[in-house]
Amino acid sequence: MSQTISRVGIDCRLAGQRHAGIGRYTEHLVRELLQRQTPYRWVLFFSDQEQADQVLANVSYEGTVEVVLAPVQHYSLGEQLQMPSIFNQQRLDILHIPHFNVPFMYSGKVVVTIHDLLWHEYRGSAVTTLPKWQYWPKYVMYRLTASHAIRKAAAIIVPTQTVAKQVARYYPETVAKTVVIAEGVAPHFFEKSSIPTPKAVQKYFVYLGSLYPHKNVTTVIQALRELPEYSLKVVSSRSAFQQRLAAFVSEQKLTDRVEFMGYQSDEKVRALLGEATALVQPSLSEGFGLTGLEAMAAGTPVIASDIPVFREVYQHHALFFSPQDTASFVQAAQTAATMDRQKHLKAAQTYAKQFQWSKMAESTLKVYANALAL
Repeated sequence: MSQTISRVGIDCRLAGQRHAGIGRYTEHLVRELLQRQTPYRWVLFFSDQEQADQVLANVSYEGTVEVVLAPVQHYSLGEQLQMPSIFNQQRLDILHIPHFNVPFMYSGKVVVTIHDLLWHEYRGSAVTTLPKWQYWPKYVMYRLTASHAIRKAAAIIVPTQTVAKQVARYYPETVAKTVVIAEGVAPHFFEKSSIPTPKAVQKYFVYLGSLYPHKNVTTVIQALRELPEYSLKVVSSRSAFQQRLAAFVSEQKLTDRVEFMGYQSDEKVRALLGEATALVQPSLSEGFGLTGLEAMAAGTPVIASDIPVFREVYQHHALFFSPQDTASFVQAAQTAATMDRQKHLKAAQTYAKQFQWSKMAESTLKVYANALAL
């Protein structure tokens, strides 16, 4: 008697390089899952064929995967109206949505990944480029959608204990179904990761990520005034808030020392990190902090704001500073410039190796199995 094969769907519309951290998470999850022998039939929902080709490049998946194109914008009314029927047509046993955007009308069993509840805690005109009449209805919809996803989910995956506590604070009834699964560092960040000699280190900092106000990049920019020999290279795949930050740089008369580089490939990022004085992670709130681990893998010091999630993820392998104190950042920067890089960064590289996308995928498979058994 043949055993029924469970159909596991993954919403991949936010996968890939165009969608920053969530995109990286979803892409690595899918690629790792498809390399494993499992009792599942994978149903992957992509926005378009180009995205599917990019995420699935060089992955052998014939016979085990169905690709469904769903050109529906995430966070939209169309998502709420169209995606339930698209999901239902595939007769899924379980659906993993790697964010909070679970459609209200989808009745099937879901697993969600909650990367953080940032917008539960940061709200208002300072955190958006939208006019008030657009922002507040969108914010209310976010709160309703996130609450629905968290309460409906058979299991909730979070990247850190810090986020698990955050979810428990707002939704205490979900503690029993919340699972902490750390993210991973791609192997190529470790390639050619010999630690540069002091003479090879250049006097610049690298920032990787979006430019929302809570990312606190302004503190680093202000600190440059007290570090006249240093510059900052900003790598961001998103343009939101760049104009506002560029105006701030101009006000500080630092346009010749802050370079906005836009999106850069992992190879280019690896090269930038290799000669940098440090990667800076000045954020006031995060769910994980992947870029810091990638910098450690590349043999680069990490200067991070002293917030709980970075203490949890980086432990003693980063240089911490008070997040809104430029003098504290300057002190950390001076330590990074004069530290024994060989001693500090070899330990940091070893530490970063424990964060593997393959481990994340294995743990996620256990979540699927447990959720399917409910």
